[in-house]
Amino acid sequence: MSTPQHTPMMQQYLALKREHADKLLFYRMGDFYELFYEDAEKASRLLDITLTARGASGGAPIKMAGIPYHAAEGYLARLVKMGESVAIAEQIGDPALAKGPVERKVVRIVTPGTLTDAALLDDKRDNLVLAINMHKGVLGLAWLSLASGEFRIMQTGVEELHSELERLKPAELVIPDDTGLAAFEAITMPRKKLPPWQFDVESSQLALTRHFGTRDLAGFGADTLPVAVGAAGALLEYVKSTQGVNPAHIAQLAVEDAGELIRMDAATRRNLELTETIRGEPSPTLASLLDTCATSMGSRLLRHWLHHPIRLHDKLARRQQAVRALLAAHGEVHSQLREVADIERITARVALRSARPRDLAALRDSLAALAGVKTLAASLPAPLLGELAALLPDNSPVETMLAEAILPEPSTFLRDGGVINHGFHADLDELRAIQTDCGDFLLALEAREKERSGISTLKVEFNKVHGFYIEVSKAQSDKVPDDYRRRQTLKNAERYITPELKAFEDKALSAQDKSLALEKQLYEALLDRLAPYISELKLIAQAVAGLDVLAAFAERAETHNYVEPEFVPDTQLDIIAGRHPVVEAEVERFIANDTRLAAERKLLLITGPNMGGKSTYMRQNALITLLAHIGSFVPAERATIGQIDRIFTRIGASDDLAGGRSTFMVEMTETANILNNASEKSLVLMDEVGRGTSTFDGLALAWAIARALIEKNRAYTLFATHYFELTSLAGEYNSVANVHLSAVEHKDRIVFLHHVEDGPASQSYGLAVAQLAGVPPKVIREAKRYLTELENESAARAQPDLFASPVVIQHEPEPHPAVEALAELDVDNLSPRQALDWLYQLQKMTK
Repeated sequence: MSTPQHTPMMQQYLALKREHADKLLFYRMGDFYELFYEDAEKASRLLDITLTARGASGGAPIKMAGIPYHAAEGYLARLVKMGESVAIAEQIGDPALAKGPVERKVVRIVTPGTLTDAALLDDKRDNLVLAINMHKGVLGLAWLSLASGEFRIMQTGVEELHSELERLKPAELVIPDDTGLAAFEAITMPRKKLPPWQFDVESSQLALTRHFGTRDLAGFGADTLPVAVGAAGALLEYVKSTQGVNPAHIAQLAVEDAGELIRMDAATRRNLELTETIRGEPSPTLASLLDTCATSMGSRLLRHWLHHPIRLHDKLARRQQAVRALLAAHGEVHSQLREVADIERITARVALRSARPRDLAALRDSLAALAGVKTLAASLPAPLLGELAALLPDNSPVETMLAEAILPEPSTFLRDGGVINHGFHADLDELRAIQTDCGDFLLALEAREKERSGISTLKVEFNKVHGFYIEVSKAQSDKVPDDYRRRQTLKNAERYITPELKAFEDKALSAQDKSLALEKQLYEALLDRLAPYISELKLIAQAVAGLDVLAAFAERAETHNYVEPEFVPDTQLDIIAGRHPVVEAEVERFIANDTRLAAERKLLLITGPNMGGKSTYMRQNALITLLAHIGSFVPAERATIGQIDRIFTRIGASDDLAGGRSTFMVEMTETANILNNASEKSLVLMDEVGRGTSTFDGLALAWAIARALIEKNRAYTLFATHYFELTSLAGEYNSVANVHLSAVEHKDRIVFLHHVEDGPASQSYGLAVAQLAGVPPKVIREAKRYLTELENESAARAQPDLFASPVVIQHEPEPHPAVEALAELDVDNLSPRQALDWLYQLQKMTK
C-alpha cells in the first residue's frame, strides 16, 4: 500500500507492519490490541473473534479485529500453540504531548520458541528454540531455553538430524533460508529462516564473545566446533531481536559431548514412550510414572535426564548414593520443596525485565523456604547432596532486598499500584498517606459544611468521572453558600465544588498519579539491583531441581520396590525378575522375568504368541537399562549392567506417508540404521523384522539380519520373531539362545502366562489371538480349515528346514550324446555292416 494515501495512524501501523511482515501485529490502542487488514482476517479465523470494519484509509474500509489488552495472554497462548509469531506494539509516547498519533514501538516479539511468560509455557517441559547449520556433511546445532538461559551446542553428522529433533523436541527452528536439505520439507514445526550470512562463523564468534565478555570461545570448549558456533551466533542474535533487551541470564555456552551420553535414535525414543506415548499423549509414559517432583523445575530436569542418559559410571554412582540417602528423607525434602516457586523461570524474567510483582514475591518466599532444605540435604550422607546443599542460600541478600522492597501480597500488575512495601521510600509513603487520609478529610469537610450551611442532607463524595463534589438536593439548593460553584446538575440534585475541595482534589488526584509513577520507577530500579544476582539465582534453581529429581527417584524406589543397579566394566546385562515400570503400574499383577546377556550369550531369539508379552519383555529391559543410566533405581530384584553406548529399537509397524515411505520401507530404514551403527556395547531390540513383505522374502531378511547382528555387530540383542526357522541359529552359534513366552490353550481359548522360558515356542497361537480380538467365528472356522489343508500339504511335501544344514538339490543330468544316438537308431532296419559302423561311432562318442 502507498502510505501517503492513508491516515497518519494507519501510516504508523503500516510502517511497523512492514518491519514485521511475517508476524501478526498487536497494535495497542487504549485498552485493546487491534489488528488490521490481513492480520485482522487471520486473527478472526484463528481466534474466533469478531471481524469488523472501522472507517476508511487509502480509499478502502479498514478491516479490524481486537482483543482486550488485559486478556492478551490467553490469546497469545492459543496463537503460539498454532505456530504463529506475534509482534506487540505499545504506546511509548505521552498522549498529552503527542501531535498526531501517539508514538508506538514494537517492544516484544512472541514466537513459539522464545516464550518466557508463565501463562504461555508448560511448567513441566522445556521450551527450546533450535538453530541448525550445515556445512559439508557436518550438522551444527545450537539450542536455547530462553525461560531458563540454558544455551548448548554440538556437532554431529547430517544423518543424525531427525534423531536430534526427536531428542530435543524444539518449539521452533531457526535455519538458513538457502538450505536445500530435503529432510526439512517434512518437518512441521514452526521455522524461522534467516539470511545465510547470519550463520557466518567469524561474525558468530564475534557476537558470542561480545555477549559473554570473553576473548574467545576456548573456555567453553567451542573453539573446534565452527559449524555449531555459526548456529549459536545466529540463534543469539535472533533471540535478542525478539526480546528487545539483552538476555543477561544467558551467561555461558555449554558444549554437549555425545560420547558421554547413551545415544538413542528417533524411533527408539518414540517406541520406549519416554515422555509421550506413541499416540502423542502425555501418559502413561516413563516420565508420567517417575514424576512425583515437588517443583516444575524438577519435572523439567527429569525429562531432560530421560532423554540424556549418561555413560559415566562414576557420575551415576554419585546419583545412586544420593538416592540411597534420600530413601528415608524424601518425604520431608519434598514437603519443604513444595513451598518453592519456579526460581529458574522467574530469574529469566528478571533478566529480561518482564518479571511481574508476584514473581518477585514468589522468589522472595522461595528463597526463605530453602534454608530448611539446605540444612536437611547437608545432613544426609551423600557427597552429591552436600554439593547441592552448598548452592542453596540460608540468608540470601536477594531475599532481604525483596522483603524490604515488595509488599507481602503485591498487586498482580504494576500499573495497579500496591507493589512497593510501606516504609521502603519516604516520598511514596507521603503520597499514599494523602490518598489514605482522603476519607477522613471528606468526612470532616462534610461535617463542617453541614454545620455551616444548615443542610443536614448534604453529602461529600467522589467518582472517577467527575472527581470530588458536594451533593445537595434541589429542595435545599437555595441554602448553599455563595462560595459553592455548580459542577453538575442531576434530576433531583445539584453537585457543587468549593475552592477548598478543588485544592484537595488536585492534590489527591496528582498524588495517585505520582505514586504510580514513583512505584514504577522504584520497581525498575529494583530489577537493576537484582541483575548482578542472576548467575547465583540460576545455580540455586539448578540445585533445587537436582535435589527434587533425586528425591523423586527415592520415592519411586520405595513405593514400587526398585533396587539399586550395579555397574560393571565387562560385557553383560544380567537382570533378575525384571519388570516393565509403566505396565506394572497399570495392571494388578505383573509377571517378572529374567534376562541374561553376556559375551558368550549375545542374542536371545524370542518366540511365542502375539499378545504373549514379547514386546513388553523387550521394552522392559531397555527401560531398566535407561533408568540405571539416569541414576534411578530399577524395577527388578537384581540388575548388573556392563558398558552400554547406544539403545536401538525396531518395534511396531508405522508408515511415513508424508515422506513417501511405506511401512516396510520404514522398517528397513530403521533396520539399516541399526546394522550400520550398532556396536558390541549397544542394546538392540528387534521385533518381528521382515513381516512387512512376502513370507519367504521376510524370512530370508530376518535370517540375514540376525546373522549380521551375531557376526558383525555382536550387540546385546533381543530378537523377537514368528519365523520358527530362525530358532535353528542357536545350533549354529554358541552366542545365540532360544527363549519363548509361554501360553496354554484351554477349551478353544488361549491363556497367556507372560513367563519367559528357555527353548523355542511350540506354536504361534495366531488363530486364538484373532478369536480374542473379536474376529467372527465363521472366519475363524474357515481359517482353521484352510490351516489344516496347508499343514497336510506341507507334510506331504516334507519341505526341509530352509536354514538348517545346507540342502543339496539333485538335478536330473543332461543325456549323453551316445545315449541320444542310440535312442534314435532303427535297429530292425540296420545291415550288419551299418551296425558295425554305428558301434565304432558310439565308442568314439564315449571317448
